[in-house]
This record gives sequence, structure tokens and C-alpha cells, in this order.
Amino acid sequence: MMLDLARLDQLQNASVLVIGDVMLDRYFIGDTNRISPEAPVPVVRVAHTEDRAGGAANVARNIAHLDGQAAILGIIGNDTDGRLLKDLLVKEKVHSELLELDDARTISKTRIISRHQQMVRLDMEDTFPVAQAESVKQRYGELVEQYNTVIISDYAKGTLACVGDLIQAARKAGKQVLVDPKSKDFSLYRGATVITPNLSEFKAAGGDASSDDAMLRSARAMLADAGIDTMLLTRSEQGMSLITPTEHHHFPAEVLEVSDVTGAGDTVIATLGTLLSAGFDLKDAAWLSNLAAGIVVAKLGAATVSPEELAARASHQWSAKTSGYHPSVEQSLLHIDYARQQGERIVFTNGCFDILHAGHVRYLAQARALGDRLVVGLNSDASVRRLKGEERPVNSLEDRMEVLSALACVDWVIPFGDNTEENDTPEQLIKRVNPQVLAKGGDYSIDTIVGADFVQENGGEVAILPTVEGRSTTGLIKKVRG
Repeated sequence: MMLDLARLDQLQNASVLVIGDVMLDRYFIGDTNRISPEAPVPVVRVAHTEDRAGGAANVARNIAHLDGQAAILGIIGNDTDGRLLKDLLVKEKVHSELLELDDARTISKTRIISRHQQMVRLDMEDTFPVAQAESVKQRYGELVEQYNTVIISDYAKGTLACVGDLIQAARKAGKQVLVDPKSKDFSLYRGATVITPNLSEFKAAGGDASSDDAMLRSARAMLADAGIDTMLLTRSEQGMSLITPTEHHHFPAEVLEVSDVTGAGDTVIATLGTLLSAGFDLKDAAWLSNLAAGIVVAKLGAATVSPEELAARASHQWSAKTSGYHPSVEQSLLHIDYARQQGERIVFTNGCFDILHAGHVRYLAQARALGDRLVVGLNSDASVRRLKGEERPVNSLEDRMEVLSALACVDWVIPFGDNTEENDTPEQLIKRVNPQVLAKGGDYSIDTIVGADFVQENGGEVAILPTVEGRSTTGLIKKVRG
């Protein structure tokens, strides 16, 4: 397989309608140091809480975080949780088509987490009656023509009681239909383009996983019986298998360390749907979806994957080209905001980074260690010339961006400094990124670091990192020139 990662720029062309059971995911997170005197249970001292869009809404937010155009159709109650869910979707850049009903309540799941482990989950839910599913079906008929791909996210809460009609309507309109199933009877999803069961769902539906050959035979029999084109079977630590009537491809698990599998299936189908909608080949889309799953299970809670993360993980594989994907400034800022929404700590630093050397690499690794994500502000070519002289930079902005982006410790590279001297500092970019940590190297004091006041006033911190003696771009240039 040879995949050009520059094609990830096409994800903005994806338009996906997600329909299914939406819910509000609430997290109570804290430490545990003692057992309750009232009962033999641990006491969690809650430090903070997080609310996230869950269920089918989590599929939609995964699409939006991949730069796709996402819409979500489902049912919520006329209640506080429903209003909160709608507000969350606005922040996630998801178009909401949620039907608000007076006689229903919004499904919510509350998870108590301590030391990166779920202690207990509390579910607040009712199954929606068929009459409410008919309302969803009617609105779906008005929307389906506007999107080129449909994802059906079934959590068996009643929203998809008319699922067969929904699939047929989409296929009649020439749309791709992907289904994350919950029913043991896959024939309910007849006509789907792709179905994405996990191993437990596959077995519950009658699949035989006793050997690879048995798995392929039973999967193909299930596809034929149910009238479904393709199966992407997720097999936990065994990876994923893409199965059609005539071929199959196996993708080994890519996760390095599992933190939480919550929402991993949502990420898989969202990534697959986004890539297919953007015109990716099915095999390439499945391979990248497998990489996305490996990224997301290393995070806590129902997390998402950014195009930068996907490109970085793919570029480390032997079969992927390592260059070509460079998000725009606005895309990068949006992805940074998404990372912050997920509770990730953003670190910012800046420089010319003209000829990358060991001192730079060590410094950037130290900066990244101060948080979860590192943003590098990079002086433009015109800015470098004003600061360093007419013979600089040695390497163009595009080359410097590509080299920096290839470093594992760097998440985003954003250029600054247009044709005016006033923009030679990163002050405006720092205000747009709004990092929790501003890192700077060299003989600086906090009062001389550009942007330090802004970061501190917004509750962040400023870190001064040591430089590596004997390592500098100027020194390298002098050495080469003799």
C-alpha cells in the first residue's frame, strides 16, 4: 500500500449525516485515597467534571474534528441535559438536527473516574417509542439529499426503529451507508454499504471467530444473508479485518498503550465515513481508521483524532509518504481548540529554526514534556531576513515547516511574521492560540518574553528552558563556511 498523506486535505470535502441515539457523557474525575466508612467502596474526591457529546453525537464530533462537515439527527428531551448537549455540539462545529420532545428525556451516562480508571457508570435512559422514531424518519427524508454519506449509529435506544427504511432511502438517493450495529439480526441493516461490528457483536449475530478461516466464511455468509456489501470487523488487540465477498485485508492493532476504549467504535466508523466521503479508497480508509482507533484508545474518555495525529501516525508506517499534509492556519487553530476542549494542555514556543540541530530537538522535546500538545510558531522568510540578515534563512519556510512537522514532539507548526516589522514577534499568534504554557529558551527573563503577560493573565504559566551549549544555527553556518 502507498498512501499520499496530502490527500488528508480533502477531508474538508466530506459531508456526513449521522443518525442515531445521542446522549450526554458526563465525567467526574478525581483521586481515591480511602474506603468509605459507610460501605466497602472507594471514596473519589472529585477534582473536576467534564461534559461531552456521546453516542451518535460522539460520531459526529469525531467527523468534525477530522475537518468533515458533520450533521447529527436524533432525539433529546426538553431538559437541561438536552440543552447542554446542543450547546456542546455548537462548540464542536457539528450541525444539530436534534428533535426536542417534551415527553422524552435526554439519555445521559455519568462515569466516575479515578487514576485513569472507570470506577462506576450511571445510566439515565428510556427507550424511545416507535412514534418518536417516525418523527426522526420524516426529518431524515428532508436531510438525506444534502449529504453524500450516511452513518447509522445504533445504541438500541429506539431512535432507529425504522432503520430499514432509512437505509433504503439513502441508497435510493445514491448515498453510502455505514452502520455501527447493535441488533443481533444484521438483516435489519439490509442494503448497507459497510457494517462495523466489534467481535462481541459479530459473535452475538452468529459469527464464528474460532479461526481466521472460520471468521471469513461466517462473515461472508452473514453479508450475503443480510444483503450488506462489506464488513469492517474490529477485533480489539487482534486489530481489524476488512471483508468483502471476494477479498479481505487484515490490519494489526496499532495501539501502544490502552487508557480507555470508550468511544473507540465511534472513532472507527467516523473516520471510515469521513474518508470514504472525501473519496478515499475503501482499503486505505480502513487502514487509516485502524490507526485512528489506536490513537484514541490511548486517551481518556470518549476522545477524538485530528488530521495531524492521523498523518503523524501514518507517516511512521513504512507504506506512507511522509510529506504533503499541511493544515492551514485556521485549521490548525481549530484543531488546537478541539484539543483544549478535550482537556489537553497546550504548550507554545516559537523561533526561526532555520537549520534544525540537536539543540533545537532537545529544546522542543523539553517544551512538549510540559504539556500534552506542542505548537511551534515559525518566523516567515521575510521575518527571518529582518532578524538575521539578507543571507537568511538558509531553508525556506516550507522546508522548515516540513522538518519541524516530522518531529514526534511537535503537533502544530504555524507561521507568523508577514511583510511588516511589527509582526516579527509571535504576540498576536500567542493570543490566538491562548496556550496554557509558554516556553522559551535562552537567556530570557519572564518580563522580556513576548506574550508572557497575556498567558499569565489568562491563568497560564511561562517556562524558561536551558539552551544546549555549543549548538546554534549561526555556529553551524560558520563551521560550513570554514
